[in-house]
Amino acid sequence: MFHDFFPSMVDKMGAQGFMKELSNGFWFLMDKDKRVITFDSLKKNTTYLGLQDLRDDELLCMLKEGDLDGDEALNQMEFCILMFRLSPGLVRESRKLWLDHHF
Repeated sequence: MFHDFFPSMVDKMGAQGFMKELSNGFWFLMDKDKRVITFDSLKKNTTYLGLQDLRDDELLCMLKEGDLDGDEALNQMEFCILMFRLSPGLVRESRKLWLDHHF
């Protein structure tokens, strides 16, 4: 079961710290030669992510979920967008902060 830790991470680290952590996650998972997250680079790191029990088709679905340009890989922007989409609490908090700031 997915537990949304992102809002509490933002509270503790601040927005810049959280974005740095997302960037670190991307760099950890990416294929160092291609500079994107590929199926192979994701599969190689499943144990570190606690995803070792996922089947290949499930890993491919994860990639496709975030692959906005159809190249079968995730660049850094696609990865960050996917992480935000997977965190409904963070989206709600971002909207609240934006509304509080602008109105």
